[in-house]
Amino acid sequence: MTAIYKRELRYFFHTFVGWLYLAVMLFMTGIYFVVCNMLSGYPTISYVLQSIVFLIVFAIPLLTMRSLSEERKYKTDQLILTAPVSVGRIVLGKYLALVTVFAIPLVLLGLTPLVLMQAGPFQTGLSYTSLLGFFLYGCLGLAVGLFLSSLTESVVIAAVLALIAMFVCYIMSGLSGLISASGTTVFADIVVRVLNCFDMVGRFDALSSGYFEVEAVVYYVTFTAFVLFCTVQSIQKRRYAVAGRGFRLGVYSVFNILAAAALTVLINIGLNYIPDRYTSYDVTVNDLFTLTDDTLKIIDGLSKDVTVYVLVDEETKDGDLDRLLRQLEDRSAHISVEYVDPVANPMFYYNYTETQPTTNSLIVAGDSADVVVDYQDIYVYEMNYYTYQNELVANDAEGQILSAVVRATTDDIPKFYGILGHNELVPDETFRNALLKENAEYEELQLQTADGIPADAQGVILDAPTGDYSQDDASKILDYLESGGNALIVVPQWSETQMPYFESILGYYGVSLADGVIVEGDRSRYYQTPYDLLPVVENDEVTARIYDGAVLSPLSRGLLYDEEAEDISYTPLLTTSDESFSRVDPLNATDYSKAADDIDGPFTIALKAEKMTESGEVSQAVIVTSEMMFTKEADAVVPGNNVKLFSGVAASLADRETSVAIPAKYYEIGNLAFSAGTVYAVAVVSIFVLPLGCLLAGFIIWLRRRKK
Repeated sequence: MTAIYKRELRYFFHTFVGWLYLAVMLFMTGIYFVVCNMLSGYPTISYVLQSIVFLIVFAIPLLTMRSLSEERKYKTDQLILTAPVSVGRIVLGKYLALVTVFAIPLVLLGLTPLVLMQAGPFQTGLSYTSLLGFFLYGCLGLAVGLFLSSLTESVVIAAVLALIAMFVCYIMSGLSGLISASGTTVFADIVVRVLNCFDMVGRFDALSSGYFEVEAVVYYVTFTAFVLFCTVQSIQKRRYAVAGRGFRLGVYSVFNILAAAALTVLINIGLNYIPDRYTSYDVTVNDLFTLTDDTLKIIDGLSKDVTVYVLVDEETKDGDLDRLLRQLEDRSAHISVEYVDPVANPMFYYNYTETQPTTNSLIVAGDSADVVVDYQDIYVYEMNYYTYQNELVANDAEGQILSAVVRATTDDIPKFYGILGHNELVPDETFRNALLKENAEYEELQLQTADGIPADAQGVILDAPTGDYSQDDASKILDYLESGGNALIVVPQWSETQMPYFESILGYYGVSLADGVIVEGDRSRYYQTPYDLLPVVENDEVTARIYDGAVLSPLSRGLLYDEEAEDISYTPLLTTSDESFSRVDPLNATDYSKAADDIDGPFTIALKAEKMTESGEVSQAVIVTSEMMFTKEADAVVPGNNVKLFSGVAASLADRETSVAIPAKYYEIGNLAFSAGTVYAVAVVSIFVLPLGCLLAGFIIWLRRRKK
């Protein structure tokens, strides 16, 4: 076998074929690598592999077309077949040589994550799982090409057959989807299941989606082994046909092939009955498809039964959504999942809601409420202003489902009032949705027309008023706080305008504001300018979800308070570094250097204050000094972390130990950043130097052989 392996390798690299393959693969890989990873900064090489997967359709015929057919054409197969080595070893030697040539560009691509991860957070697990899928897909394709090459002595026919086979397998996923969409009959279902056996690309896509799928790996390994076995039987039949034992061996070969096919199918079908938790593993660095610890804690504490109805035919279900639901079902005996085909049962939803949900939506039914989670709310899209198209950016399935489960099993629904009438900001959709996921209600309140804060208020939100309160309005808020009410107070941006009544509300908690705007001197503690703070996150239940992360706090102000106060306890949430200072006169500043009258840091810029009132109640306030912190724009810089902080604040004010609002999980973990010089150098080497070097080497070898 070793001699055959070496002989095949020598052929590839002593002719132009191997060098041409390397040149084409390196050229195409280089283009997509530069565009996806170097220019766009994607933190995974899976995009590169998904972009070049179509090349396998053409690479397989190029590599396999002469492996066995040319041996038959020139009768050299007789020398091999009469050699003192089994047919299996002959096939394996040739196959391993093909795999070696195919793997060379992948080995080079597999080294790139070691460099890319130095430029920022990187999806290492996803990258190598995708690379494994690409390699296994190619290995199966090589086995198919080798088998087809054994059926004919024409190199051209072998190449055409391999091209047709690989192309059919390449489009099989789309073909199955069309049949599934066009009918739900038993016949259509059987046809789809049969076609899925030939869907080689679908398994690669599964391994590139963020999961390590044991089922996909076993599919590639078992079918590769089966096709190689068929190749051995094909050669074996021809070998003994010469000896006059063709009929008997033909029957024997057919029996062996059928038995091997049955075994292969049974192994793959058997994997479908193993729970996903044993065969599917999340390999994303940000745990996109893994239940968070907070979710597990809440689910483990369930005491009431919940049924999740999925409004879709189970055959066309959303795979990622189904995995998440199965994780929840496996975790808790109180959660059950049922699929309801809306075509077969079109009025099922009417038992729970009058508005028809979209296909794939969920109905979470419990003792306390029935909650509809529309499928359109599960995925988060944002406008790309370069392409002017909405792009999928995050998965909110876990947050939406957990919120619905909690709502369906509890009657405790806190209510927050957003105070208006003083040019306050209004929480945008992202943060209002966070309140909804916290199973809290939000209502706007005009203080001027209200007698006071309603009795059902769990808390009030004072969101950066730029106009001062009246004495009457301030009294209404203070009366509410004195009765044990809670508040989220967002301090407005620094200005020369005095706001004594707003500051009197801060004074109720013994808090005042340092003059000016904070400038951060520690480069690791700001984003683009020293005014865009990335503060130190202190450890508290409010900040539990972001303790190891970062939040963005632009144009912040310092909070002053007496830590020794007897009736008030203070817990700093966000603080600045020792190198920070408060710029007293920001309007006339020309640079970021400290002036003589500026105030030295560090500062607390977010604070939790708990005050014991005269009536014996505890009033809690969370005070934040950046009016831009709870905005979509700030949250986009540190994807999801500012929303997590907002949810933690809401949970704390609602007297909950754990926030039930799980933020949407962003697919991207941040882009890689490279200098223009680095991009240029990598582009030159990967797109031009390496491919042209391979072509030149192949041409030189071809020229030398021609002269001999």
